[in-house]
Amino acid sequence: MIDSGDVAWVLTSSALVFIMVPGLAFFYAGLVRSKNALATLMQSFIALAIVGLTWVLWGYSLAFGPDIGGFIGNLKWAGLHGVSAVEAGPYAATIPHQTFMVFQAKFAIITPALIAGAFAERIKFSTFVIFIIAWSTIVYTPLAHWMWGIGGWLGGEGALDFAGGAVVHISSGAAALAAAIVFGRRLGLGQVEMAPHNVPFVVLGAGLLWFGWFGFNAGSDLASAGKATSAFVVTHISAATAAAVWVGLDWALHRRPSVVGAATGVVAGLATITPASGFVGPMPALIIGLGAGALCYAAVWIKTRVKLDDALDVWAIHGVGGIWGMLAVGLFIGVGFMSLGELTDLSRGAQILRQLMAIGVSFGWAFVTTLAILFLLKYTIGLRVDERQEEEGLDITQHGEEAYPNPGAR
Repeated sequence: MIDSGDVAWVLTSSALVFIMVPGLAFFYAGLVRSKNALATLMQSFIALAIVGLTWVLWGYSLAFGPDIGGFIGNLKWAGLHGVSAVEAGPYAATIPHQTFMVFQAKFAIITPALIAGAFAERIKFSTFVIFIIAWSTIVYTPLAHWMWGIGGWLGGEGALDFAGGAVVHISSGAAALAAAIVFGRRLGLGQVEMAPHNVPFVVLGAGLLWFGWFGFNAGSDLASAGKATSAFVVTHISAATAAAVWVGLDWALHRRPSVVGAATGVVAGLATITPASGFVGPMPALIIGLGAGALCYAAVWIKTRVKLDDALDVWAIHGVGGIWGMLAVGLFIGVGFMSLGELTDLSRGAQILRQLMAIGVSFGWAFVTTLAILFLLKYTIGLRVDERQEEEGLDITQHGEEAYPNPGAR
């Protein structure tokens, strides 16, 4: 039977995940130079509209519709045909089918928006629009079906991903790595100043992401019950721990506690706890947050040393964080919350192997298919703006507007 409390919680969680997209927009926009602030905001904002539409028209049915050979759903629910707003569907017994659909829509929206940080300050807007349509259809929907769809083979093999460590974070991180390789470096990287132009935007964005992430993780139980409570609590613990670790490392290594570092650490801790949030208790969450702060910090350092221009550290935060989080599911499932036997039919060793399989599959799928999409776009409509447009900035050249029309504000 439909439970009004569960419906209210999942709809609220959907709204919380929605606010993460504007949060991401501010977080990313603050990290780029002022001449690219509006363009960066737009890349997240337009994903709400474009992927929101494609999800309704075909994405939801491909990701969660009746299974075709374990690979992808069919188009039975295209245009939400047969997806009821009053009756439960096959994925949750106490909420209407459309409630589940709209909750999952927000995940589908934010995942390609995350990738935008990799090619910030150099992509053509027309290319970006085609890219997110292609990527969300070709990369995201099969992966979501494999892990979460009825009949999906990864979930059927016993791999666990509570709220998107593989489906959201590893996939976007792997895609970001592919994009950074294909796009190449920004003009003047290492020679001109490319520091964040608006640190208050970064903190505002991180705060909105932290706020919305409670719906991202705690809402994934699809019920207002104990597992949602636990997911809420461990989400906060991991984020807080990772932020403290990041600030501590900055303080120890650079003699100053970075504000941008604190915000980045929060996002690393949030991304990392995501797959494990429904399976672990408070102390494992603290360990996961420690790992998130240290591993993602190291990944940013390595990326900088090898001069990989993943402009906003999507691979280092979401890719590396997602990998650690997925592995942590196997290491800590049932520790401090419920028990191993209540959460999985597998032994701990077998669960770790399933998690490693999911890590490899999600990374490989996203990386290879993203490369294919980008090379196709590169040799047809082109990926990057020309050098003059990149020097002038994407705000003016792509949108004809400026975030700061007064030159003195720069």
